[in-house]
Amino acid sequence: MRRSPAVWFASYGMSLLGAGIASVVMPLLVLERTGDVLAAGVLATVTTAAAAATGLLSGLLVDRIDRRVVAVVSDLLSALSLAALPVVDALWGLDMTAFLVLGLIGAVIRVPGMTAQESVLPVLARLGDVRPGRLDRLIATRETVGNVLLLAGPGLGGLLVGLLGLSPALVLTTAATSVGAAVLTLVLDPRVGVVGPRDRTRPGGAVRRAVTDLVVSWRFLAGHRLVLGATLVGATFVAVLSSLQSTLMPAYFTAEDLPALTGLTLSAIAGGSIAGSALYAATTGRVRRRTWFVIGMTGTLAGFVAVGSMASPWLVLAGAALVGLTNAPASAVLGVLTVEATPDAMRGRVLGAQNTVMLSAPALTSAPLAAVAATAGLPAAGLVIAALAGLTAIVALVVPAFRALDEPQGPPATHTAAVLVSGGGVATAPEPPA
Repeated sequence: MRRSPAVWFASYGMSLLGAGIASVVMPLLVLERTGDVLAAGVLATVTTAAAAATGLLSGLLVDRIDRRVVAVVSDLLSALSLAALPVVDALWGLDMTAFLVLGLIGAVIRVPGMTAQESVLPVLARLGDVRPGRLDRLIATRETVGNVLLLAGPGLGGLLVGLLGLSPALVLTTAATSVGAAVLTLVLDPRVGVVGPRDRTRPGGAVRRAVTDLVVSWRFLAGHRLVLGATLVGATFVAVLSSLQSTLMPAYFTAEDLPALTGLTLSAIAGGSIAGSALYAATTGRVRRRTWFVIGMTGTLAGFVAVGSMASPWLVLAGAALVGLTNAPASAVLGVLTVEATPDAMRGRVLGAQNTVMLSAPALTSAPLAAVAATAGLPAAGLVIAALAGLTAIVALVVPAFRALDEPQGPPATHTAAVLVSGGGVATAPEPPA
């Protein structure tokens, strides 16, 4: 059981579930105590920015300390940051300062924990069953679990608010999900968290070595065409979806006098993603990765054109479902290839760098697209969305980096040497593809 992926998925799912419930509970608490809608927006902006900044450094921690330990400690501290809310309320009362402090702590703590959990999965894939396609199936399953909880987490949060109200019991129930995740992670085989020895004889102090290691990981990300391409494609789609969900879709459905359908856009994308990820997992080894990638980019292009057209509410929702259905297998393919291409000794830093890019991407598109919608109208903003997503999909289909997706991936020799010189924790050549 200690090598069972089911235990990892249960822990991963509990962490995501807690985050989903908290995403509903925290804004409602802020609104109840401050009565200010802007305060909830400020809290969301500050915590997102803090999470993005933490991604820069979280990889260093994950590549230096046992990854299982990092995941457990992160979940426990996340639980404490939530459990502190009723305590602070009882002693001093909750105000905006308290929300910002505890929200920042929770956001900063969660990032290294999620990075550590993601770094554990490829190692777990090598323990026990070693049949071909195991890593593909596990990553596709991870995508499916993530998309299910994207829907279930906030939904359960809303249900708990209805049952328990904004009470200490609700906050403690949310914190308990993180405690459950920590306990489940402890069940895993200790080998999944082990990091290799580091070269401590390099010149310079600890800060200089840390900076060198960060530079090496970012150079790897920028220099490996497939990893860089996967990061940029993923970040673009995240930015587009974020703008749709936070700005354009609420405005569009409100203009259509159907505000209740606003949340269905996210639900349609998530529902399509669940089906797409499950289909990819079921066909691993029978359908080529390149085939799935072409289907994914083509379907994503068509889906965003339908969404961006804003021709009718039901066409928009159908386009969103198509984006989820076709993009999920393509994302799973890029996720597997990124894992295969990244040396285990620097996986935490590379994942941290990718998370930073992904979390920062929406900040580059949300305000400009909102400005286009405000000045030129929603149809113009929809056209920009469709053009940006469509151009990304077309470029991804033609660039050489995404041509040979069925060949084993590995870091170029220059990057292998860089890892060895930087003391990244390996003394031999990088691991073979999982």
